[in-house]
Amino acid sequence: MSIRLTSILLSVLILGIALAWGTGEVALPWQKLWSAWLGSQTLTPEATGEVMIAEIILLEIRLPRILFAITVGAALGLAGAAMQGLLRNPLAEPSIMGISGGAAVVSVTLLYFGIALWQSWLLPLGAVFGSLLSLALVWFIAGRGASITTLILSGVAVAAFFAGIVALLLSLAPNPFAMQELNFWLLGSVANRDIVQWYFQAPFIFLGAFLVLASGRYLQALTLGEETASTLGFHIVLRRWQVLIGCALLVGASVAMTGIIGFIGLIVPHLLRSSVGSDPRALLPASALGGACLLVWADLFVRWLPTPQALQVGVILTLLGGPFFLALILKERIDWGAKR
Repeated sequence: MSIRLTSILLSVLILGIALAWGTGEVALPWQKLWSAWLGSQTLTPEATGEVMIAEIILLEIRLPRILFAITVGAALGLAGAAMQGLLRNPLAEPSIMGISGGAAVVSVTLLYFGIALWQSWLLPLGAVFGSLLSLALVWFIAGRGASITTLILSGVAVAAFFAGIVALLLSLAPNPFAMQELNFWLLGSVANRDIVQWYFQAPFIFLGAFLVLASGRYLQALTLGEETASTLGFHIVLRRWQVLIGCALLVGASVAMTGIIGFIGLIVPHLLRSSVGSDPRALLPASALGGACLLVWADLFVRWLPTPQALQVGVILTLLGGPFFLALILKERIDWGAKR
């Protein structure tokens, strides 16, 4: 990844973070925000009540929201680039491949029966297990040596199956309030999150990011085909599962954090590929940084919209990602027709 692109993405991200500090239902002058930030570690008795309120808003509401947006956006962007590199298909994306659906089923089950309340780490661990389960189902349905098209179609089928299970659980919710809470969670949002949740779930994302980023050389060799990658000394099965487990950790923990936020893994790698190129070693970190930028700014856009009720950021990204996905399909169809 070039220094210029890195500088641009970092500048966009820092600007988004700065605006996110000052954006919310309660208008706070920058002077109060700055005073609250300086006094965040040790609040003196002389601090005014306004600064104390600003500190609570800053550290307990806005800081977790920003951290979740950065972490989840980076995780989904990185997972999308890794899936596209592994399957060698630009249409591959965690939600399309059923990974997000598997994580959602287990997460909703844990929340539905109250199991997630036992220990804070149960929800991300269960979501990661659901992601791995969905991947295993996709590989089992597609069969050994399946084509990329068959794998993607299997992923779509698994995603639809898991969506049906989630709908069943919602229909059996004990009361309408529980169903509404689960529905809001599934729509995907970084709002109203606790910093303690981030402490428990972020390590899963960091581990997944390490596994995926460490597979950059393998994904680069895979662009020449599996036989060439094997000739270059890569253990194909071992490396494949390294990428898959890394993606499961990234997506599972993200779903446990924020619900289902789709299409980041589809949009970001495509937007950056023209600048970075197809080398996964450069595209993977660029997609992580781009995903963080996209989710931070999408969440800002949601907060700026003058709607009677706060919209979920997952809804906005779905409205953006759906037409983007259709445009990619049409482009692939045109390119395929031109080659005939």
